[in-house]
Amino acid sequence: MKFEIIVSLFATMIISAVLTPFVRRFAFQIGAVDKPNQRRVNKVPMPTLGGLAIFIAFTFSTMFLLRDQMPTQQLWGLFGGECIIVAGGMIDDVFELKPRQKVMFQLLAAIEVYFVAGIRMRYLTLPFVGAWHFGWLSLPITLLWIVAIVNAINLIDGLDGLATGVSIIALTTTGITGLFFLNVANTWVAIMIFALVAAMVGFLPYNFFPARIYLGDTGAQFIGFMIACFSLYGLKNVTFISVIIPVIILGVPITDTVYAMIRRILNRQPISHADKHHLHHRLMQLGLTHRQTVLVIYGIALIFSFISLLYPLSTIWGSVLLTIAILIGLELFVEAIGLVGSDRQPLLHWINRVVKKLTSKNSER
Repeated sequence: MKFEIIVSLFATMIISAVLTPFVRRFAFQIGAVDKPNQRRVNKVPMPTLGGLAIFIAFTFSTMFLLRDQMPTQQLWGLFGGECIIVAGGMIDDVFELKPRQKVMFQLLAAIEVYFVAGIRMRYLTLPFVGAWHFGWLSLPITLLWIVAIVNAINLIDGLDGLATGVSIIALTTTGITGLFFLNVANTWVAIMIFALVAAMVGFLPYNFFPARIYLGDTGAQFIGFMIACFSLYGLKNVTFISVIIPVIILGVPITDTVYAMIRRILNRQPISHADKHHLHHRLMQLGLTHRQTVLVIYGIALIFSFISLLYPLSTIWGSVLLTIAILIGLELFVEAIGLVGSDRQPLLHWINRVVKKLTSKNSER
């Protein structure tokens, strides 16, 4: 990587760090404040809108500092979607939009990058089967992917520094994977990823416990949108490996989102119903402090990232076995902490029954 690119990334980090106190003051002025309630962990009013500092620093970096590295059509096409998602996030931070209104902004941003930036899934190549061209399904599949990732990141933004740190880990892994393993045609994608990471690193000291400013929907949705778009650059022509890697990298937010949906369906609640049974809530209910919970989830995110790096080095069968092992381990972890409910532990109960049968047979002998 060229020295001037590295210098630009450091400059991006500094710009973000300098901008954040000004954005914090601006958030108070326009009423973008998260007030304490029974669903919140903050005890005092906390300014949101922190993602605006990340967005401005990232935009300045890509539009000016790293402009020579970026293709014009892709840069401006992606920028249009960024503006839509940030506008929706800012409105939500001030006025608190309804879930369907949030999704409307997410869909508009996704449609913009689909048609203008050309960010889309075209076909899927399955092992032993061959290529399946999506055709007209390309649009709904791409929109679903973007909206799902945006909301997954938004859902884990429940503790100081949680979404920011997990996203830094995920994006760094995505950049490394794209640069060295997935053979993305142009290195500008990885450079853009690292520019966003730099902007987030500059913001993190203000956001980590005890936070002085939150990401807000502005930040959580912007970061989720960018993660979804960056992953799609490697998913235009999808193989089993290229589709599983970003899913594993985003293991923490995807797991939390999937099991939240399962929990609400089993409890006969609307999917959009808010509760305090997310991953971070369960860990705190088990006795971990705020800081410890965040650090534990960082650790889980790192484990997912390290596992994702094994896929490009594995054979197809190795990847299949690795995926099965991850799913089993994940289910055991989820049941152990009661993410779906303390009374819903089918795999643990089955293992318990098997162990009892084996021990009873041994004792009879």
